[in-house]
Amino acid sequence: MESDQAGPSRQPSAQGWTPAQAEATTQYVHRKTVPIKRGDAEPLTRKDVQYAVLHHIFSDATSVFSDPSPGKAGAKVIFGDLYIGALFNSSKCSKVLKDKMVETPAFAMEFAKICLLTNVGRINTTMAFFPEMKTALRSYHPVPSLQKTDGNAQDAPRIKNCLKAALLPTEFKSGPPSTPAEIITKVQSGQKPPTSVVNLIFVLANHASSLPHFDPPTDFLDLFMPVELSSASRARAFLWLIFHYLEGTDAPNPFADDYARSHPGKVPLLRHISAREMEEENLDPLEEIEWGRKMSQLRSQFLQKLVNQTEHERRAAQSPVPVPSQRDLAPRRHRAQHPAVHQGSRGETFHHYVPKEREQSRPRNPPPRIAPAAPAAQTATLGPHATEGDRSMLQQAWYSVNTADPLLDSDEEFVDGNLHIELQRRLSVITRLRGKSPTPSPPPEGHAYGVGMRPEEALSFEGQSQFTGQWQRAEWD
Repeated sequence: MESDQAGPSRQPSAQGWTPAQAEATTQYVHRKTVPIKRGDAEPLTRKDVQYAVLHHIFSDATSVFSDPSPGKAGAKVIFGDLYIGALFNSSKCSKVLKDKMVETPAFAMEFAKICLLTNVGRINTTMAFFPEMKTALRSYHPVPSLQKTDGNAQDAPRIKNCLKAALLPTEFKSGPPSTPAEIITKVQSGQKPPTSVVNLIFVLANHASSLPHFDPPTDFLDLFMPVELSSASRARAFLWLIFHYLEGTDAPNPFADDYARSHPGKVPLLRHISAREMEEENLDPLEEIEWGRKMSQLRSQFLQKLVNQTEHERRAAQSPVPVPSQRDLAPRRHRAQHPAVHQGSRGETFHHYVPKEREQSRPRNPPPRIAPAAPAAQTATLGPHATEGDRSMLQQAWYSVNTADPLLDSDEEFVDGNLHIELQRRLSVITRLRGKSPTPSPPPEGHAYGVGMRPEEALSFEGQSQFTGQWQRAEWD
């Protein structure tokens, strides 16, 4: 007697709750506790997603919902087909995703379950479900119970966009209803369904605390929370709500029980269970635990590679650009460390094939070549005029092709009388074409270009060309 006066009654309420249990679950009433909170790479367990509730919802075989798909007026489908059809007809559902849903019905069912969790707010837009995700604003989470057919599901933002676009054709222009009262008004006027099932769930989740179908402190969102209510009764209450708003109150609700029939407007009785029974409803199989651990390790390896790559790029960006020294500006034979490697105009390196025996036999800094004697075969080919100092321009070109080493720089070429004559002939042709004498004046007759000249004479003769330690031939205008 004294205990009865000291505190409130401990008799269970109509929905199977005692006051003590109501106080213990008050935290789930607030929206801020609805999203699942887990660290990056941490798997979402069956308890997190309330797998048993999802299983009961999508496995129900009661065909009582009007199919809004084009050409199917009056057809009745189960909830699973109704929800998957809404996702399939969404304008934001990609062709690749649609093809996968058609080819693999099991994937379509798993994807629909993840979408329903996103629909009610349990999965927010900071989550992704593929380990190669790079965005810092999101976290990766494997979902072993809902990723048996495809380990790389879509991320939550894309799922949310697909859900937002899952509307009836008439709702794209006028807009969908946004309150439960608007939906009831439409269904009472004879419009069935009054809105898409996806939009209905959005509306119910946004007005969860004000719906009159539950006895406090229970609300709509508790149907998807880890609370001590049986999964089967929560799934039945959910389907009762969907039928109530999509099909109206004129026809008997097929999901009603004795409690709902005796209390019009109330969901079926939510059966209370113990904490142990609640844990047993969502036990993770060993293979799902192992798969989740494997995907977490894969995520860690990917992040490590990503960090190493980012650090390498950061160091490369911070390293100063080397300033070329006087030694770097030396003649080409001193710049090129390897005769088979040449730098492109934009920094790329081109590698040309050089025979191994030739590469090893060639000295690093060979001395200037001495004009070799023309072989007898070449003299016969060039004719009787192929003597020293008396070659035509064509004969000299043929002689150079057969005797010059293409791997040697021009600075290493030997200077002989025929080369001098060839250059004088070229200069004469250029002079006739220009119609005036070259500037600066040509070297004295009998001098090879730069040979026997003082440094100041060579610099004056070469004009603005760079002095590199060996007299270069001038490039005339």
